[in-house]
Amino acid sequence: MILLGIDPGLAHTGYGLIEANYPAFTLLDYGVISTNAKTESPYRLKHIHDCLVSLVLQYQPDVLVLEDVFFNRNVSSALLVGEARGIAKLVAANNARQVYSYTPAQVKQAIVGYGNANKHQVQEMVKILLNLDEIPRPDHAADALALAICYARSHKVIALQERYRNP
Repeated sequence: MILLGIDPGLAHTGYGLIEANYPAFTLLDYGVISTNAKTESPYRLKHIHDCLVSLVLQYQPDVLVLEDVFFNRNVSSALLVGEARGIAKLVAANNARQVYSYTPAQVKQAIVGYGNANKHQVQEMVKILLNLDEIPRPDHAADALALAICYARSHKVIALQERYRNP
């Protein structure tokens, strides 16, 4: 199963692609889609859209995995992240891909085994789980890889829950 993790943001959208044959994970690609703050927001969103479409067409992921928006202070940042999330969902829908979302605490629990783990602990486990020499950089890319791994570690539970909801 190929998974595309997406850490959405208007300035920087992290992405991470893995192939999951649980318990083994193979890194396919990762990076960041960056936009220029001086560019008008519709064109920044179009750039994110076009780059995500390109990744979907190139790697044919089975699932797109997003981080749930969780901000308690900066409402304008939450709105910008929400717009980028909407673009990722649109890309998924236009390419007949399922989308799953996880909170930061769920990702930390799935990766580290502790919902209050810090960012470095998550990044270190991503490095270990993907058998990398170094922690993936930048942070947004590492977060996207963590999202993909989170889904890979929990998708069987999700499938069971869906089966019991829709017998």
